[in-house]
Amino acid sequence: MSANFAANSRYVFTGTRTWTAPDGTPIAYLDRRFLPHPEALAGIASRTVAAGDRLDTVAAAALDDPELSWRVADANRAMNPRELTAVPGTVLRIALAEGIPGAPHV
Repeated sequence: MSANFAANSRYVFTGTRTWTAPDGTPIAYLDRRFLPHPEALAGIASRTVAAGDRLDTVAAAALDDPELSWRVADANRAMNPRELTAVPGTVLRIALAEGIPGAPHV
């Protein structure tokens, strides 16, 4: 079974599982999504953080979609995405999503 997520969602390729409650009721849940290794993602650009940037504004400028901020976080091994834009001048890597072939690591 798979869930319906928008094409730009980080969960679009994540499967679902079903747990059966003690009363026999099936309960669907989303599989765990493991973060990809940034080195395995095809880099397409870089972007220098400016004062006032947020991850969604970086994604909007670099990828034309603020909802793709998860791709910026994945490409930069972010455990706390806010840290990526905390310091102006930080250079962020922009990459394709996992599984999409492209140029080697940029």
